[in-house]
Amino acid sequence: MRVLVLGGAGFIGVHLTRRLLAEGHDVTVVDDFSRGRNDPDLAALEVPVISADLTDPEAYEKIPHGWDQVYLLAAVVGVRNVEKDPGKVVRVNTLVVLNTLDWIRPAEKLFFASTSEIYAGGVTAGIVQVPTAETVPVMIEDVTAPRFAYAASKLLGEEAVVHIGQANGLQFVIGRFHNVYGPRMGADHVIPELSLRAARREDPFKVYGTDQYRAFCYVDDAVTAMLLSMDKISGEIVHIGNDEETNIGDLTKLVLRIADHNPVLDVEDAPAGSVARRCPDLTKLRALTGYEPAVSLEEGVRRTFEWYRGNA
Repeated sequence: MRVLVLGGAGFIGVHLTRRLLAEGHDVTVVDDFSRGRNDPDLAALEVPVISADLTDPEAYEKIPHGWDQVYLLAAVVGVRNVEKDPGKVVRVNTLVVLNTLDWIRPAEKLFFASTSEIYAGGVTAGIVQVPTAETVPVMIEDVTAPRFAYAASKLLGEEAVVHIGQANGLQFVIGRFHNVYGPRMGADHVIPELSLRAARREDPFKVYGTDQYRAFCYVDDAVTAMLLSMDKISGEIVHIGNDEETNIGDLTKLVLRIADHNPVLDVEDAPAGSVARRCPDLTKLRALTGYEPAVSLEEGVRRTFEWYRGNA
């Protein structure tokens, strides 16, 4: 297949590109390189790379057509980015998806990367159950809260892909990612952040939100779910993740054990607006694709810690 990865220099994008190449596909990456241009992991893949700002409709003029699959991963993500400049998050994430939908052709099947954040407000409000299926109401609990800018942008993206896609005869899959983690995802996420501080032997060791629960999905499993979804389904929204929940306090102890570090713990409350529990119901994804997570939390955290220790 000929595959285009929009946002292919990002965290999931490089892992996805590597897998596609391993399966013998012809892959081209598009990115604006907001993470930086010196990326040995991407360079090692030796794929064609197009530098383009996808918020600019004219940028698409340099991108050819004729793709079997297009993965739309390009977005501004991360709590710190959202809190620092929520307006940028809304502008970039909205323009990228609308421009892509204007550009893409019906024969080019689209994967749109969404997020569990679009229903997180419903969990906090007590109207969404956990584990959470795709059929629950989506909800922005407080439209004035900066952290919901990301959720709102992805909710708009889902609506655009569904309705514009259906109007234009486009095949598509929407994947809602749930706490995907792994090497090269940056430092502003819980497992990399814990890993980096453990590698530095921080003591006392600050921990936030030990009473919260998450279901973490190693990036290789997320990529498997993406490929299966694009191969087997169309016109559906599916939750992508792992349904094995863990407490943040227990996660911290796991990271510290892998790091062979035994500090005094300094426990703090979770950041304001952080949902207390998040776990996907994978019943639909399993039924449609046969997907099963393959990487245990301990193995995934070990791989992630080793990468961050070597790349700090």
